[in-house]
Amino acid sequence: MATSKDAAKRRNAPLATPTDLGSNATKDITAGLNLLLADVFALYMKTKNFHWHVSGPHFRDYHLLLDEQADQIFAMTDPIAERVRKLGGITLRSIGQVSKLQRILDNDAEYVEPLDMLSELRDDNKALVASMRSCHDVCEEHGDVATTSLIEVWIDETERRLWFLFETSRRGVTGGV
Repeated sequence: MATSKDAAKRRNAPLATPTDLGSNATKDITAGLNLLLADVFALYMKTKNFHWHVSGPHFRDYHLLLDEQADQIFAMTDPIAERVRKLGGITLRSIGQVSKLQRILDNDAEYVEPLDMLSELRDDNKALVASMRSCHDVCEEHGDVATTSLIEVWIDETERRLWFLFETSRRGVTGGV
């Protein structure tokens, strides 16, 4: 029968996941991935916020676009967090940690024009791509092929979201945002 002393010992046991990457690599890569994870959660929430609050003549198209994009963004969260753990790191544990680390700004405005929503999300996705490239460089520097491969797919997906947001928010054939 387990005692409270046994339970306390298990609670305090380190999460020492084995990896062939050195401790500096683990520290650098997991720190970058946790920043990325915080940004992904922030972008997911902002995309859902705009999805829930979009209005106007293009409501259906924008509503569906933002829902599809939010699903794709959320789908990155578990692989990022699990990659941190596979490398022996500790990942985010709370919304509080997300808010401390996120670089994607929230938008709590009562009302945002639909084209402003799309433009803001376009800029946020562009910033996310830049962060992904930076994290990719760190992973590449440490020889973490698996994480670089994942990030390459996420960069492609994010560039696609960016492209769709750009094209959807254009104000005419010759004009642009």
